[in-house]
Amino acid sequence: MIEAYALRLLGDIATRREPPERDQAEAQYRQALALAEELGMRPLVAYCHLGLEKLYAKLGRHTEARAELSAAVELYRAMEMTFWLPQAEAALAEVNGSGSTSYPTPLGD
Repeated sequence: MIEAYALRLLGDIATRREPPERDQAEAQYRQALALAEELGMRPLVAYCHLGLEKLYAKLGRHTEARAELSAAVELYRAMEMTFWLPQAEAALAEVNGSGSTSYPTPLGD
């Protein structure tokens, strides 16, 4: 369980580097996502999708970013995560309108 959280955090770190460490970040998010899904850690699954969205947005891969953000919104909705859902929905509306996002990350930025 802790490994999944650690992998997501490593993905966050790789994403925030300048320039982002694309391959490393994507691999770590994907590993965290797979492990979180296997363990039934749905909030972490949503956070991984959010992390992938940030990475793809930084890389200019807006279609993929939008898909990841949509997945996060759907999970937040299904879990009734009332704190993160409005923020993710607002970010999705912004992405659909302008192609960029600006919102806080789970556990701080």
